[in-house]
Amino acid sequence: MKALLLSPGNAHFEGHLGTLQELPEVEGIFIWGEDQSALEDLQKSDERKVEGVTGDLDEILVRDDVFFAIATMRTDLKPDTFVRILESGKHLMAEKPVGRTAPDVQRVVEAAERAGMQLGVCYQNRYNPMIREARDFVGQGLLGPLMSIEMRMLTTQVQYRNPDGWLFSHEYAGSGILAWLGCHYIDMLRYISHDEIVSVSAEVATRSGEDIDVEDIATLSFRLRSGAVGSLHAGYTLALSGSKYPNQPSYDTYVGVNGQNGRIHWGSPGVAEHMSVESTQGSWASAPQREFDYTLAQSPAYGGIAGEEFIRDFIRAGQGEGTPPASGRDALQVARIIDAALESSQTGRRVEVELP
Repeated sequence: MKALLLSPGNAHFEGHLGTLQELPEVEGIFIWGEDQSALEDLQKSDERKVEGVTGDLDEILVRDDVFFAIATMRTDLKPDTFVRILESGKHLMAEKPVGRTAPDVQRVVEAAERAGMQLGVCYQNRYNPMIREARDFVGQGLLGPLMSIEMRMLTTQVQYRNPDGWLFSHEYAGSGILAWLGCHYIDMLRYISHDEIVSVSAEVATRSGEDIDVEDIATLSFRLRSGAVGSLHAGYTLALSGSKYPNQPSYDTYVGVNGQNGRIHWGSPGVAEHMSVESTQGSWASAPQREFDYTLAQSPAYGGIAGEEFIRDFIRAGQGEGTPPASGRDALQVARIIDAALESSQTGRRVEVELP
C-alpha cells in the first residue's frame, strides 16, 4: 500500500517518516505540506520510498492507491484537513491533539464514522511493554479495587522549546502543556486503570516568564467512575535542561497506581524502563514485592519497534482486522478531560466530564 504524510516542518514529521520507511507494508509515500521551504528541501533530498512531494492535497486524495494518512500539523488547521482526508476514503492516524477543543475533535470523529474510515491518534505509550503489563496487572485484579492514581510529568522549560512557535499560542494550539504532553498521561491513566475520569478540579497557570498565552503548568485532581481518586502534575519546569545543559535529563516522571491489595509504581528521568509491583494476592505470596526491567527495542521508527507495531495494528484495523490501538474516541475523551480542567481553573469549581 501507499501512505500520505502531512506536513514537513512540524513536530514529529521526521519520526513518522522513519516509521513509514521501516514498515514493509508501505511501498510508497506521498508528502503534502504548506511550508514551501520544507517541501523544497524534501524534493532535493533522496528519502527512501518517497514518490511525490506536493502542496496540492487534492492531487493525492484522489489517488486510489493511498490507503491511509499520518498527519502532524498546526492544531487549529487539523479539523478541516482531517475531515477532507476521511471523506476522500483514506484512513487517518492523527498526531495529537486532534483539535483545539473537544467539539473540534468530535467533528473529526463523526466525519470518520460517517465515512466508515478508521481514525487513530498517536498515543504510542499504549505499546510500551511496561505500560501494557501494568494495564494487564490491573485488569487481572492483582491490585484489587483501585484507591488512587498519582502522576507527574515535568519536562524542559518553555525557553528551550521555541516560545514564539505555534505550540504556545492559544489561537493556534488551544491549550499548552495539557494538550501537547499532558494528554499522553491522561490517556495512559485511562488505559492502565480500565476506568474513566468523571470529574476534574484543576489549577493551570502560565509561569515560565515567556510571552505565551497558554498554560505551561497544570495540576489536576480527579475522580474515576469506580470511586478512585487521582492527581496529575504536568509542567514545563526543568531549568537544568535544554541547550545550556545538553547532558541533563529532559523529563522527570512518576506514575503510582494504588489498590486495596497492592500497588504499581515507576519514576524516571527519561523513558521509564523499570517498574515496581507489590501485591497481597495469594498467587504472589512467595514474593509479594517484585521488580521488572524492560529493554525497549529500537528502530528508526517513531517509538522504535513498539512504534512500528502501533502503526501496523492501525493498518490492520483499516483492513478490517481489529480496532485502532488508540482511536478518535480516545482522543475525544482526553479532549473532554482537558476542556474540563481548563474550565475548572477558570471558574474555581469542580467540573463533570461527559463519559464515552
